[in-house]
Amino acid sequence: MNIKFGPNNVVIKLCMTGMNLEDSGNNEEAAMMFHKAWHEATDDYEKFIAAYHLARQQKSITDKLKWMETSLRCALNINDDNVKSAYSTLYLNIAKCYEELCDSDNAKINYELSNLYKGAPYDGGPFYHGTKTDLKAGDLLTAGGNSNYKPELKMNHIYFTANANGAGLAATLAKGEGRERVYIIKPTGEFENDPNVTDKKFPGNLTRSYRSQEPLKIIGEETGWAKLTTKERHEWRENLAKNKGEIIN
Repeated sequence: MNIKFGPNNVVIKLCMTGMNLEDSGNNEEAAMMFHKAWHEATDDYEKFIAAYHLARQQKSITDKLKWMETSLRCALNINDDNVKSAYSTLYLNIAKCYEELCDSDNAKINYELSNLYKGAPYDGGPFYHGTKTDLKAGDLLTAGGNSNYKPELKMNHIYFTANANGAGLAATLAKGEGRERVYIIKPTGEFENDPNVTDKKFPGNLTRSYRSQEPLKIIGEETGWAKLTTKERHEWRENLAKNKGEIIN
């Protein structure tokens, strides 16, 4: 099952709307959005995401545990690299629920399962990097460049993703006047989950976004990625301008 996290997915959009409502203090309206997402979910991937957000909202530990276990069950049904990064987070949340319910045996089991899925990501790719720079096969992308989002910030890592459309978005938002390019790359060393997106809005690293201190080798160019409309570009740039979050570098 080859799943791609997409911001235009109906359930993901509903959950993002719900999170924005939460940020504004409108928890009741947020809950309605998450319930709507659950009722509109058509497969295990969408149910896993909707159930996770419903779990976060529950006041009762028993209800929180029920929804978090539902989310985990749906995630395990999928068995996809796109979702495996969330296992550790889900098991951890379930362990904390059992701990609060004074069920130390089940808490211990789930803490151990959470630790089992921690560590370096396993992802076989293919991997992509989006930019406006004109490059060719064999060239190396290295850390030390300026951030696309905070030009005054020098980046200690070089970032990439297993989602070609995600790399396309990065190319669109990148500084410069060149053509938007998505390159197929190969990491030359170890890499880790991008902490700027991992376990932030969604559990795990659903966008399959990574970073490395070692160079990325360009092995080709990907042309089959979905380009944004003018309206979508404007919306993304507006969201970027509003973003007050710190970049973890």
